[in-house]
Amino acid sequence: MTEPRYYLEIESTPNNLITVEEFVNFFSVELGLELEKMNGLLLAVTEATTNAIIHGNKNNKLKLVRISVFVDGSNLTIIIKDEGKGFDPSIVPDPTDPENLLKDSGRGLYLMRIYMDGLSYNQTPEGTETILKLKI
Repeated sequence: MTEPRYYLEIESTPNNLITVEEFVNFFSVELGLELEKMNGLLLAVTEATTNAIIHGNKNNKLKLVRISVFVDGSNLTIIIKDEGKGFDPSIVPDPTDPENLLKDSGRGLYLMRIYMDGLSYNQTPEGTETILKLKI
């Protein structure tokens, strides 16, 4: 893949989520995204980053989360990479099942699927990549 058009690297602390929000707002405005797409993208990227910080890097400030943004014509690809061991998304409970409605877990993945045109994962020796795709 080519060099990212936008790139951000943060320590694994929830306090850095405001930096991530500012980053997403910056490149969304620069790319001229519609407000509705910008809002969905902001939600999806912050959810993926939260998962990377909490579940991937276990809130270890010595581990980094890297966000790379690629633009190819009308396709936007955002890769959020942690330094964790990875997970199996198929075992995350469906938050829309009645028995899971009051649980906190699983909502982030659900929201990413709703707002993005594509959601996939790539396990690498250095960590897990959450890959978000959006048509712009």
